Amino acid sequence: MTEVRAKKFLGQHFLTDESIARRIVESIAPDSRHLLEIGPGMGVLTKYLINRGNTNFHVIEIDHESVYYLHNHYPTLDVIEGDFLKYDLSNLFQDRFTIIGNFPYNISSQILFKVFDNRDKVNEVVGMFQKEVAERVAAGPGSKTYGILSVLLSAFYNIEYLFTVNENVFNPPPKVKSAVIRLKRNDVTTLDCDEKLLVQVVKAGFNQRRKTLRNALRQLGLSLEEIPEQLLSKRAEQLGTDQFIEITKTLQS
Repeated sequence: MTEVRAKKFLGQHFLTDESIARRIVESIAPDSRHLLEIGPGMGVLTKYLINRGNTNFHVIEIDHESVYYLHNHYPTLDVIEGDFLKYDLSNLFQDRFTIIGNFPYNISSQILFKVFDNRDKVNEVVGMFQKEVAERVAAGPGSKTYGILSVLLSAFYNIEYLFTVNENVFNPPPKVKSAVIRLKRNDVTTLDCDEKLLVQVVKAGFNQRRKTLRNALRQLGLSLEEIPEQLLSKRAEQLGTDQFIEITKTLQS
């Protein structure tokens, strides 16, 4: 098999530019010793990752054709055939690990929600996303692109927008620009509030982002009387993570 057919239903756009592939791999922390690549396709990143040395390296790939290709071209590679979104990460590594990939755009937000759920295990993420998603994740309060993932991930990760990637370096070319971002775990282990309620509050706020929080949070069925008016009168995009945590603490008490 010389190459793998890109499959639209899997959101596959294979990166063909070697310099960008090297740049993505070089964005990983030098001391990363436990790596998981999502959706390696034909191994444009894999071939650089496999040569890092002294590294516990796995790839996970849902496309059977790609799995066959990888087994043939990288016979020593540990290939997990399966769906990353359904895969139990708890037993993959004993230590914290890095996730890397040219992520399928149709599930990239779901990948990041899974990273959030596994934040005690995932120490770093370096990935290619649709530019719009990358900007949303890296955005801060006050930005029109700021959203649910921005708030939740920035509670536990330092997020950097690294560089933009044009359409013509993929096969087939996507209809949008792409971008690479990096998430590095910060020192926060737990938040000073009910974390499940925080997720509900953030989602409620942004699902009706044009409304003030007073109106957006009514759907939760909780008393808003103790929340300061200066917070309730704002929209979700105007608040930082710390302010969402403050609101959540007030609601749970």
